[in-house]
Amino acid sequence: MVDSDRTTRRDVVKGAAAMGAVGLAGCSGGGDGGDGGDGSDGGDGGDGGDGGDGGDGGGDVTVTIGGTSTGSSTQAAGQALARAASQHSDFLNISVQETQGWTANLYAYDGGDIPAMGVDNNSLAKALSEEGPFADDPVDTLPNQGFLFTSLQIHWVGLEESGVESVADLREGGYTIYPIQPGFGTRLLTEEILNEAGLWEPNDILNVDTGDIPGAVEEGRVDALCLYGANGVNLSGWCQEVDVRSGGGLNLLEVDDEFRSVIEDHPGAILEEVEPYGYEQEVTAYTDTMTTWSLAGQWAFSPDIPARATEEICRLAIEHEDTLRESDPTTLEYSPEAMTQTVIPEIDIHAGVANFFEENDVWEDSWSRGDE
Repeated sequence: MVDSDRTTRRDVVKGAAAMGAVGLAGCSGGGDGGDGGDGSDGGDGGDGGDGGDGGDGGGDVTVTIGGTSTGSSTQAAGQALARAASQHSDFLNISVQETQGWTANLYAYDGGDIPAMGVDNNSLAKALSEEGPFADDPVDTLPNQGFLFTSLQIHWVGLEESGVESVADLREGGYTIYPIQPGFGTRLLTEEILNEAGLWEPNDILNVDTGDIPGAVEEGRVDALCLYGANGVNLSGWCQEVDVRSGGGLNLLEVDDEFRSVIEDHPGAILEEVEPYGYEQEVTAYTDTMTTWSLAGQWAFSPDIPARATEEICRLAIEHEDTLRESDPTTLEYSPEAMTQTVIPEIDIHAGVANFFEENDVWEDSWSRGDE
């Protein structure tokens, strides 16, 4: 059986070294404006540079966001923000850093490597309570909260040649499964659910990056996978590549009541049952329902980033959704109310985001404002 490769700070550092050193301007005067990107990629990950200075002299501000891996939903959303800032802001530049995942981003932030990030609420809650991977390897500092930018709908597919038709088949064991890349927040949640459902130990776990899994599928080295789409619109970029290179051999797995109950009982997941979307092939040989354990992701920021910068990011999301969607078709339908749905009361909200929430009458007195 392949080792589960649970994410630790050591894993993050190793991943960062593999990608090479990349300079990082956290928030600083000047800047060249983030690249617009094409919105075709996204992900969750973590390495970076020095975080930049936190000063705000009233000039241009550059915010670098840990956007996870190429092909991920977070990367796509970050590049869309960068484009909106380039086209519609007088002072804000956004740069998107490739990192190792949502969970890994919290270690990268704690190490001073990234000043802003995409992160999921399950990873944030685990870091706050020092549970999961953070039990043995806790972080000392957490970022201020920002706002909801995506909901990822994670689900099972099986390769036709494997003979796997249902989650019940996986309980029998002996299969090779891909529960998403180590370091991803989607991986952390998926690993927890698979363990609770009794699917982890009996099977071999394939631990490869999202960039490598399409080739593994094409070569028949995996029997079942966990993939995800964003906001009910389309699959994440790397999942689209899996779809294309599967040779038409993917099908949704039938999900039994036992597995549904595990999702319902997990505090970090939302059970959804939706019509399949995003696939270029018919995936309904065994079921016509996509049963998902959905995970919310939010932008999070260092308190050193000026309040006017994060307030501007909120404004771009609300006022220039069309520009965001031109870059990333899976862009959330933003509203002030929707943006607050990821707030964890025990963690400070960045001052600029708090300003935006107050101005739009969605601030709640039980929440705490971060220092400016």
